[in-house]
Amino acid sequence: MSKQMIISVMSQDRPGIIADITGAIYELQGDLADLNQSILFGYLTMILIANFDGDVNPEDVIARVSHIKSPTKLDVIVREMHTPIEIAPDGVPQKTYIVTAQGKNKRGLVHGISSFCYHHNINILDLATTRTGDQYTMILQLDLDKVESIAEIRQELQKYSEQSGLHVVMQHHDIFKVTNEIGF
Repeated sequence: MSKQMIISVMSQDRPGIIADITGAIYELQGDLADLNQSILFGYLTMILIANFDGDVNPEDVIARVSHIKSPTKLDVIVREMHTPIEIAPDGVPQKTYIVTAQGKNKRGLVHGISSFCYHHNINILDLATTRTGDQYTMILQLDLDKVESIAEIRQELQKYSEQSGLHVVMQHHDIFKVTNEIGF
């Protein structure tokens, strides 16, 4: 019987860390379904989904990862999914929009925009932020499938922009993608 597990790893970044972790999963006869990783201020965060046959349990995965010879500490959390996660369909939802928000750094910027999304029934699919000097930039990928009026959201977002002091732009995912790809 196949088991699906979601695995989260955090560690100070170093070369080979992804190979080590995916190697541990491979040695346990695991099959990767999906993986996402990022480096933030020198720390790697990774979340992945793997399927295991047989008697492999979360404790086995943690034990195998803990035996990786590493100069950095690996913090690992493993959860067995009792209801299997469906493999994501190709593409993004029909009403996927990209919001960019920029402004002077101050506390609560991410909380403010995420609260805006919550109060308007908008799901945040992806979020990346960066601070350069006193400027803060956020890029959000949003699912507006449950929103009845995109025009109303645009108006509310304009009000939010004025209140927060952020320069906010919302574009449909397809337009953002075309205008931000580099062609060769």
